[in-house]
Amino acid sequence: MSGDGYRYGTHRFWEMLQGLLFWLTLGLSILLSFVVPVWVIVFIIIFDLFWLFRVLYFVVHLMGAWKSYRTTIATDWLSKLATIPASQNIYHLIFLPTYQEHIDIIRGTLRSIRDCAFPNDRLMIVLAGEQRDSVHFQKNAELVRREFGTVFQKIIVTEHPMNQPDEVPGKGSNLHHSGKQVAEILSRDCPEIPDDQIVVSCFDVDTVVHPQYFAYLSYLYTTVDQPLRTSYQPVALFANNIWTTPAPVRIAAFGTTFWILTELARPERLWTFSSHSMPWVMLKDVGFWQKDIVTEDSRIFMQAFLHYEGNYRVTPMFMPVSMDTVSGQTYYAALIALYKQMRRWAWGVEHLPYMIDQFPKHPKISRAAKFKYLFNHMEGMYTWAAAPLLIFILGWLPLYVTSNSPNALVQTAPFTLEWLMRLSMIGVFVSGLMSLFLLPPRPKAVRKHAWVMMILQWALLPITFILFGALPAIDAQTRLMLGKYLGFNVTKKIRKN
Repeated sequence: MSGDGYRYGTHRFWEMLQGLLFWLTLGLSILLSFVVPVWVIVFIIIFDLFWLFRVLYFVVHLMGAWKSYRTTIATDWLSKLATIPASQNIYHLIFLPTYQEHIDIIRGTLRSIRDCAFPNDRLMIVLAGEQRDSVHFQKNAELVRREFGTVFQKIIVTEHPMNQPDEVPGKGSNLHHSGKQVAEILSRDCPEIPDDQIVVSCFDVDTVVHPQYFAYLSYLYTTVDQPLRTSYQPVALFANNIWTTPAPVRIAAFGTTFWILTELARPERLWTFSSHSMPWVMLKDVGFWQKDIVTEDSRIFMQAFLHYEGNYRVTPMFMPVSMDTVSGQTYYAALIALYKQMRRWAWGVEHLPYMIDQFPKHPKISRAAKFKYLFNHMEGMYTWAAAPLLIFILGWLPLYVTSNSPNALVQTAPFTLEWLMRLSMIGVFVSGLMSLFLLPPRPKAVRKHAWVMMILQWALLPITFILFGALPAIDAQTRLMLGKYLGFNVTKKIRKN
């Protein structure tokens, strides 16, 4: 569904296409391994060579992004901001959608915002709760008012009604309702603040911001070209509770951060993801977040891109915001939560039929731009689902079938594939090393030898690559292909002292 005219089921072929591409690849790989195994071996060697180049490409961009990241967090942005007179008029509106969260999670986020190097009297907080959690939410809201009511310029509390028509219950519909409520409140209570002086940050409720976040965001907003035509994407760290989560969860968390870093190094293909910031003007222009989808954090970018006929982009912020990794009461529960989170992120496959539906309605957007977004989206989703299986499982099937063949290509293929994979391990080594520099201080309750596991855990990458990379993506694409549309799954936040 979509507020722009597209509804789930409207374009069934395009909903099915991504899943069909994967299952066609899987079926043909197995069938042709028995019919023409030599052809499949050639294909696998070419694919592994492509993967090696992709890993090297990843490492180059990751190192460049890492340098920008270290430079950014070492800069005193508040001092730089003081030299820009226009920055004194910037206000920040921070949306915190919440559902069944413990007050300690909310309190930790608000304290990190309070302690930022930016005037608190120009920070406005929106605590957006759900009616189906009303008793718990209102109790938390009252505690927030008591503790922070005099800290920030304004605290706005909204409650999203349940069982609304044409909605998918979840974060997107909550934010859609909250955005409209806040627009009315600001128009009534703060008419002296122009919309173009308000920057919105939409954070997961467990987000802990870097002390320089709002100073840096204000600097960008007052210095970039056309600040009202860009969103602002920070580095998403999942590190608040990373010392106490299972190894597969940590690998997935770091993997997501490294993916974000490499995307920031290529802003021409960047979408918004998770916690990020954007102009208040843009949100009002597009009618706020869509209320009938799951992946509202990335869809809001495409809404703006379409509304402004292609004149919209994402500005990289090499500044971290730290969130919780998924967790559970048991090891197994944490892995289940990780799988569901990755499947929800992979549900971004729903953007393909949306773009197919919307692009013809916007002839002013160039064909090159449309092709770029369609190709990057489809290629990324296909690789997410297919690459791990092709590399670690299906690649060896034709070799098994032809194990007794005297063909020279067949005999040398295992050696070739082994060396291609060894060279590709450079990505694992770089990721493992860099992850150590992203770790927060070790809690006293965590034993010192946990550092050893932080290094050894990367041996699990091939397994996590399949179980919590390929399988959730296959699950999401297959559900969309079959018309089994995914609802919003709330990630539980559990922090252990």
